[in-house]
Amino acid sequence: MDLGRTFAIFRKELIHIRRDYQSLIQVVLLPVMLLVLYGYALTFDIKHVPTAVYDQEKSRVTQDFLRNFEGSQYFDLRYWVGSYDDIRRLMSARQIRLALVIPYDFSHSLKSGETAKVQAIIDGTDANTANIVQGYVQGVAQAFNQDILIERMNLKGVSQAKTPVIARIRFWFNEDLESKNFIIPGLIVIIMTMVGALLTALTIVREVERGSMESLLATPLKKTELILGKLGPYFLLGLLDLGIAVAMGEFLFQVPMKGSIVLYVVLSSVFLLVMLGMGMLISILSENQLQAYQMATLITFLPAFLLSGFVFAIPLMPKFLQFASYLVPARYLVTICKGIYLKGVGLEVLWPSALMLVFFAVFFLALAIRRFHHKIG
Repeated sequence: MDLGRTFAIFRKELIHIRRDYQSLIQVVLLPVMLLVLYGYALTFDIKHVPTAVYDQEKSRVTQDFLRNFEGSQYFDLRYWVGSYDDIRRLMSARQIRLALVIPYDFSHSLKSGETAKVQAIIDGTDANTANIVQGYVQGVAQAFNQDILIERMNLKGVSQAKTPVIARIRFWFNEDLESKNFIIPGLIVIIMTMVGALLTALTIVREVERGSMESLLATPLKKTELILGKLGPYFLLGLLDLGIAVAMGEFLFQVPMKGSIVLYVVLSSVFLLVMLGMGMLISILSENQLQAYQMATLITFLPAFLLSGFVFAIPLMPKFLQFASYLVPARYLVTICKGIYLKGVGLEVLWPSALMLVFFAVFFLALAIRRFHHKIG
């Protein structure tokens, strides 16, 4: 392979990208748009749940109970209603997600030593949100129960009673449980997938449609030199987008990187080679640019978004999808990103994922070169 001829193709493709300034602007703005949109819109932190209260008793005791909800950041008591019809109307209009119904005998049950019942009506259209809201309600109720039990024991003269078991919970790696701390690293993987695959998927088929491929093949240029020369500019653009995404994560979203930035860039570069190889292979196999774009979206972007563990936890998927996720290269970079960003681990832990990325890079680049030889030859 002649490096001079490879560099000539590299320079030719770079000039083409520079002249197509609209596409260049899109490539540069892509990480900015995705990070801003998903970084702010996609969140699993559920706070200030709009809540309605149907207090049938309206006593001091019920006010004390509701004060526990008012003092929590997870609930926003917006409506005080007088019937179930009001609750149905507000929940149907999606103005509330939770309704608390306190019966007329609430304080009487507490004073008589019986169990007082409170009904929590939760909007179940979003099952995940409903489960989280249910946990919040149960947590507030348990805290109120503990206060009542302590008060009852004090009345009986048991003032030194202690809870037999206390679970002291401590979160590692994401101490504040901020969803942005794992969403942003995953978004960077999606950005690298789109830049690497969707752009290179158009390179070869574009030359064929324009009729310039025959002119290139008439030169002493080897097919391997042609492919590698065309991949070079997109590799640099991918690194540029990676730098923009990492900088936005650090300074805009305040997502700290606890591990090695050098290791992160190196392994992300290997993943970028995987995506470039996949995009080039798609371009070689496609008949036109529209087909190449559709194939790239179906084969690279959608699996990366759904099966990489970025949004949906892989262990919670059906077994056949868990096995299918091993064929998605983005899965391994998501693991690497979370390990470096959140845990600060190094290659001694991440080497299996790194090795899989190297394998995919060699496999897709070699397959693209082989298929190009077969198609042109």
